[in-house]
Amino acid sequence: MIGYAKVNSEKLLMVGCGDLGRRLAHRLAPKGYEATGLRRHPPADTETLRYHAADTADPEAMKQILAAGFDVIVVTMTPSERGDEGYRRAYVQTCENLAAGLKAVGKTPRLILYVSSTGVYGQNEGEWVDESSPTEPNRASGERLLEAERVIANSGFAHCIVRFSGIYGPGRNRLLDQVRRGRATLSGRYTNRIHAEDCAGVMAHLIERHRLGESVAPLYLASDCEPAPMAEVVNWLSMHLKVDKARFAPDEGGQGKRCLNRRLRDTDYEFLYPDYRAGYKALLAEEGF
Repeated sequence: MIGYAKVNSEKLLMVGCGDLGRRLAHRLAPKGYEATGLRRHPPADTETLRYHAADTADPEAMKQILAAGFDVIVVTMTPSERGDEGYRRAYVQTCENLAAGLKAVGKTPRLILYVSSTGVYGQNEGEWVDESSPTEPNRASGERLLEAERVIANSGFAHCIVRFSGIYGPGRNRLLDQVRRGRATLSGRYTNRIHAEDCAGVMAHLIERHRLGESVAPLYLASDCEPAPMAEVVNWLSMHLKVDKARFAPDEGGQGKRCLNRRLRDTDYEFLYPDYRAGYKALLAEEGF
């Protein structure tokens, strides 16, 4: 890539390359990774990332791309439409086409990293969940994510599945906007979060561990180090934004879940933003607060 020495000269393919893909490419470029991002309607290339227009639901298009051969493939899809069929196409069909395409063209990446979600967990009584916890999703999106996980796990290729909790960061300001408008809810349900920069950091960390021959488990839960009740987060943001109104949440039934990141931390990953205070403090600082 422009401006970076090719230390490892590894080829990285990001299937469904949005914000997280751009952040990951930026992190890995100094280490010599040449990043290609697949999108239906790609933007202009950047210094660290070139794009390729492709529909991941088209098996022939996927074969043509995969024939070039890639060392690492990262799958991070966003459905083009909500609803079960949209989730199936984005998650399950993409993974099926990826696995079948690699076998058809005879290419074996050293690692497939699939981005999933803690939405595959259905626990709702404040339980701690980790990689060994039962997965009984209560939404169609979680069911399809779990189905796609199984496609990757059964593909026969070296893989790592990462279940991210709620992602926030620049451009992901939904809660901040709700607090500003006085529409955030004071709920006792636990919320689990991870900053977008830590998402990219986790992926880069695991990809590099694998390259160096260090152990990488097939599954990680990636969330920051401090689940917190939504009311606590809203009150903290309200204080810093000097907003004195919010809505009390109706009884939603249950307390949500708490995500445990011990397996990830045992790989020596160090969070840039280990809790919501650190992450939101950085976001507010960018806005002059």
